[in-house]
Amino acid sequence: MEYRVGLGHDTHRLVSGRRLLLGGVEIPFDRGLEGHSDADVLLHALTDALLGAAGLGDIGDAFPDTDPRWHGADSRRFVEAAWQRVKNAGWQLVNVDAVVFAEQPRLGPWKERIRQNISDLLNIPIANVNIKAKTGEKVGHIGRGEALAAQVIVLLVRAGDRAAAGGTGSFGAVAPAD
Repeated sequence: MEYRVGLGHDTHRLVSGRRLLLGGVEIPFDRGLEGHSDADVLLHALTDALLGAAGLGDIGDAFPDTDPRWHGADSRRFVEAAWQRVKNAGWQLVNVDAVVFAEQPRLGPWKERIRQNISDLLNIPIANVNIKAKTGEKVGHIGRGEALAAQVIVLLVRAGDRAAAGGTGSFGAVAPAD
């Protein structure tokens, strides 16, 4: 079986006058993320992770911020287009594991909605999507509340390898140890 791992990262400044979107979910907050598109750091990191795992470049190659077509764009479009390119290159997604770094707002109440949104966006079981939230512990630009960041890792398997390994096309959750 052939596997690939992709890692994505993104950071955006928090500014007044913008909506805060994370994983395609609007989070009530007094500031939002500054950027050329909707600046959804989680979906940008996911886009990079998908493209990187398949060796297809990065978000800046595919959706440059110098292109006016992407001004104010919904970052779900980036994920959908990247995921289509990855599938066309012969890959299937096994899982997504993400960390959002934010001192404020507290993201605990929003993690399940974000998780479900990413599951729906990629058409994979919710059990194959994990979202974690970490503060900056008052250190650095995250800890001072100046920015938010996200890191995402994805695991891809060559299309057809799941069936060859006796799978049903969807990797399930790992059974707990005895």
